[in-house]
Amino acid sequence: MRLLTQDKFVKKLSLANPIHFLALGFGSGKAAKAPGTFGTLAAVPIVLLMQQLSLTNYLIITCISMLAGFYICGKAAKDMGVHDHGAIVWDEVVGLMITMIAAPLGFMWLALGFVLFRFFDIVKPWPIRWLDAKVHGGFGIMIDDVLAGIFSLIGVQLTVYYL
Repeated sequence: MRLLTQDKFVKKLSLANPIHFLALGFGSGKAAKAPGTFGTLAAVPIVLLMQQLSLTNYLIITCISMLAGFYICGKAAKDMGVHDHGAIVWDEVVGLMITMIAAPLGFMWLALGFVLFRFFDIVKPWPIRWLDAKVHGGFGIMIDDVLAGIFSLIGVQLTVYYL
């Protein structure tokens, strides 16, 4: 069993290229199975560090990461010659950042956010699935995960409120 993908499109990217490195979630997107889940896992240490910041700084970094993601994901997809290849996981990194906005500290909350985000990213309820199918380019790659992150953020915050 291979741990890293042998996909011909992924081989067009180089981890030495900063754009590709970020698009591939620091290399996690090269996982042979479930690259989106590994990309989300790669976001965990980033989110843990960001949770030490003020909410304002957390939001600024999240917004910059999202805006940069439009370019990062679009450029990687163009270099690969494929729209929204599974190895492009920067959108998952940003999705978890969004999910964990103003979340309480602690493993339980991070685990809840992780599970909710993966659920919404995989199941893609309306309008996430529609956006995923209809919107293309870097914006299209990012927007479904941004929305999955917002759905997950709502889920985390409702859980915080009711517990």
